[in-house]
Amino acid sequence: MTTRSSTLTRETRETQITATLELDKAGEATVATGLPFLDHMLEAWACHGGFGLRLQANGDLDVDPHHLVEDCGIVLGRVIAGSLAESGAIRRAGFYSFPMDGSLANVAIDLCGRPNLIWNVPLIGRRLGDLDPFLLKDFFKALSDNLRATVHVNVPYGDNDHHMLEAVFKAFGRGLRQAVQPVNGDVISTKGIIDG
Repeated sequence: MTTRSSTLTRETRETQITATLELDKAGEATVATGLPFLDHMLEAWACHGGFGLRLQANGDLDVDPHHLVEDCGIVLGRVIAGSLAESGAIRRAGFYSFPMDGSLANVAIDLCGRPNLIWNVPLIGRRLGDLDPFLLKDFFKALSDNLRATVHVNVPYGDNDHHMLEAVFKAFGRGLRQAVQPVNGDVISTKGIIDG
């Protein structure tokens, strides 16, 4: 099987981000965004997905973390898609339910070529370090749009924002690991193709 990896650099007047993803080479994630909570979430995602991830990001945090958080989602969606470009047939869909103390996250993913995000996460809204937790919906929206995936995130209950969001990232990692598994044969689609 070919190496499924991708590197992308994206530079705007607001952010500068470089990321490398290796889908089949689990390793220590190296993440530096200037937002320690986001670093923690991306490291958890890579660990639980079994992905090798290096991501370096700088942005206008003096203005607001929004640009950096959203742009990290854009870049991560694109490097996942780039890693799958020569992959051949994959399982395509994945689902994982992850408990984190008093919180439960259910994440379902379909790498179908049709971007969509459903986000049902009852956040309280207390800041997590320097990060407004509500910005992570924008992260996942940017990721799903640029991956061209349908992603459903449902947290039926939770004890605090940290646990709810950490459960989401871990469930997303494990669900994506299922979805990117190679399969024998043709694309799993009644249409015979994946749109996009």
